[in-house]
Amino acid sequence: MSSKKSDLKFTIFIIVIFMIFSSTALLAQTKTLLALSKGDHILAIIDPITLKTKARIAVGDDPHEVIASGNGKLAFVSNSYGSNPHEIDLIDLVNQKRLKDINIQPLSVPHGLDFADNKLWFSAEGSSAVGRYNNASQEVDWSMGTGQDRTHMIYVSADAKKIFTTNVNAGTVSILVDTLVKPRFGPPPPQNRQVAQNTPPPAFQPKAQHQWLQTVVNVGKGSEGFDVSPNGKELWTAAADDGTIWIVDLVSKKTVISPNIKVIGANRLKFTPDGKLVLVSSLRTGDLFIFETVSRKLVKQLKLGKGCAGILPDTDNKLVYVACNADNYIAVIDLEKMQVINKIELAGPDGLAWAILK
Repeated sequence: MSSKKSDLKFTIFIIVIFMIFSSTALLAQTKTLLALSKGDHILAIIDPITLKTKARIAVGDDPHEVIASGNGKLAFVSNSYGSNPHEIDLIDLVNQKRLKDINIQPLSVPHGLDFADNKLWFSAEGSSAVGRYNNASQEVDWSMGTGQDRTHMIYVSADAKKIFTTNVNAGTVSILVDTLVKPRFGPPPPQNRQVAQNTPPPAFQPKAQHQWLQTVVNVGKGSEGFDVSPNGKELWTAAADDGTIWIVDLVSKKTVISPNIKVIGANRLKFTPDGKLVLVSSLRTGDLFIFETVSRKLVKQLKLGKGCAGILPDTDNKLVYVACNADNYIAVIDLEKMQVINKIELAGPDGLAWAILK
């Protein structure tokens, strides 16, 4: 009897282990790495386990940023200064083919992308504006000017109530908040209306309306790459011109003390998902700078090549992928060892994103 119980326990153990590995394998299959190639003008769909490219899909002639839809079935690619400055490419990731391009006219030069509330949000550098594309109605259904020179990257909160942008040439950060505003005054009374004597005017209760209110925070000239901390309390950005890193307190909407380490030629900046580290790439020197968020100290500087751009931390906080644009590969970095452990060959890589099929 004892032997049978042992055999049964062993069998159950094997089944549980098999189920765990099967579930892990299934999850891995639904998660893909999206990488833009400026050299070949393609979107590469890459297996994050084998690091093999599963598909190469032609996009516009000046691809910059890529983002996936919430269900992982679609990808959007911004084409900024190519032959069509009003183009965002729409990619079917399931069937691995390019669909009809999105025309954002009268807005121009789309660049930064984000996806929230089942909609695509984008910056429009040529219009100093941000916009929203509704894939269900297939139209740009909202836009707003920032009044800032070269509105570049964009971050939208999960509830789509806050928008953050960097404005490169202006050296500012825009904070846009969807706010319920009650009008101070009602409409003027009707003219020539016949009213009986001693009749009091009708009570008027103005209705509150949603408006996007903007706060502009001064940072360094050339600030483009930025990210919002996972807890939503801070925004970090780095200025390419002098390499200064700026931290904006999102409660007071003011800058606070920043690291004294300079990242000359800073291009992109990302928090790890757990918020413990901040990663900054330099397009000018080819270094990746790794800061500890709480202490704001530099913990590692990695030489990756001649110039690096897009940064994509893995969801498990263990790996980060960095587009080494000038060196034609994507560096895979182990954040525990703080070293490069692999490379993915790609001509002039730039924008990176995860697509998780749901």
